[in-house]
Amino acid sequence: MTGLGGEAGRLGRVPILMYHEVTPRPAPEFHKYSVTARAFATQMRWLAAAGYTPVGLDALLDAREGGRPLPRRAVVITFDDGFRDCIAYAAPILGDLGFTATFYLVANLVGRTSAWLPRERGVELPLADWGAVRALAAAGFECGAHTLTHPRLPELSPAACREELAGSRTALEDRLGRPVRHLAYPFGAYNEAVRACAEAAGYRSAVSVRLGLSAPDDDRLALRRVPVLGSDSLLDFVCRLRSARSAPETFRRGVRRAARTVAAGLRLSGRMT
Repeated sequence: MTGLGGEAGRLGRVPILMYHEVTPRPAPEFHKYSVTARAFATQMRWLAAAGYTPVGLDALLDAREGGRPLPRRAVVITFDDGFRDCIAYAAPILGDLGFTATFYLVANLVGRTSAWLPRERGVELPLADWGAVRALAAAGFECGAHTLTHPRLPELSPAACREELAGSRTALEDRLGRPVRHLAYPFGAYNEAVRACAEAAGYRSAVSVRLGLSAPDDDRLALRRVPVLGSDSLLDFVCRLRSARSAPETFRRGVRRAARTVAAGLRLSGRMT
């Protein structure tokens, strides 16, 4: 299995893993986006055993801009939303392995609950408070912005979009006393106007939910990511590192490619006879 990461590294493609909740007790309504703490620990131990090196987004962008090269099996680990359980359970597992990661926080909801989720998923989950967030930053983890209130940014007026993006960066920097350079678009929703607003707000990167490994020519303000879901097996996780897709999806794509190859061969054979 350890060879699965090599191809991505040689081609300069890096998996940016996207997590949401990590908890020992997933809410049924949010199960799709909740990885159990036990499964997460297994995934992280597998990364370590397979020779993967988690890197930060600055290191990824520095390498792409001609800086220090990345490790052969680089991976970026990200978490959206700042759920209380996610920080409480994921951060110690990462810390024990010496792994780095980026946690995207909804600035105006820190210490409160996920006010956007009842309408989306019928559940409301507690978010980490400022004490936990400061401890996270003090432990060396990156804290990124996930806007002020988690809206769908393309639906906002230009002024409201600017406030969500610039305001969240300012709020986090003021409370944490350190630069905030990286953004995650809520719901992965963005368009050219939102992207331009993110750039004007001074973000060095923004991650989307566009599926795929992040290639050297990936837009730094719309980086592709690899979702890790609550239903994923360890084999699914390993396949996602290589292709961004689960094991069944990878198998189906392989079958379709093989069928196309056979069909092309038959057509060529027919022309030659």
